[in-house]
Amino acid sequence: MPDPKAGGPVRVQGAMDFLLYGAIAATRAVLPAMCEAGAGTLLYTNGAGSVDPTPMLGNLNAAQAALRNWVLSLHKELADTGVQAAHVAIGVWIGTDGPPGVPAASAEEVAPLYWDLHTQRDEVERVFTV
Repeated sequence: MPDPKAGGPVRVQGAMDFLLYGAIAATRAVLPAMCEAGAGTLLYTNGAGSVDPTPMLGNLNAAQAALRNWVLSLHKELADTGVQAAHVAIGVWIGTDGPPGVPAASAEEVAPLYWDLHTQRDEVERVFTV
């Protein structure tokens, strides 16, 4: 049976404060100038649990999914402003020091994903897995 504490309200609130509300606060700090300039890209990163949840990370997955939903909405809201928002879900450990058996990739393998989202501007989301 799943552990109901893994997604309990206190644990979800902490994850929401950090992941969702932190991203909203950062966006509020930079978005007005970007809209005034009519250019820029806002890239938000989460774990792949934002798209495909893992039960033992219920609190993080809930907050990541909330951020993902908010970014997808922001992307639509910014249409025709010259500013875009996009979401990246990473389903690997970045680097070589991850836990045994966990899929890993180097930062150099992940970086082109961000560059492509910024320059091609044709997708709102990418999921990186190996």
